[in-house]
Amino acid sequence: MAAFLLWCILFVLCWPVALLALCLFPIVWLITLPFRLVGITLHGVFALLTAMFLLPVRLLRGPRAI
Repeated sequence: MAAFLLWCILFVLCWPVALLALCLFPIVWLITLPFRLVGITLHGVFALLTAMFLLPVRLLRGPRAI
């Protein structure tokens, strides 16, 4: 909602720039999509590594910790 309100303010102040931003948004979204997918993948890999390293500690603490 905030992005829409900022776009409306930009449209009032300088409508050519607002229309250009509106047209370029899907292109920028498509360009940044692979970077977001890589970020999601790396987050999953690091979460898996963390779980693998912490599993022995959780098992040694006993059934109450799991």
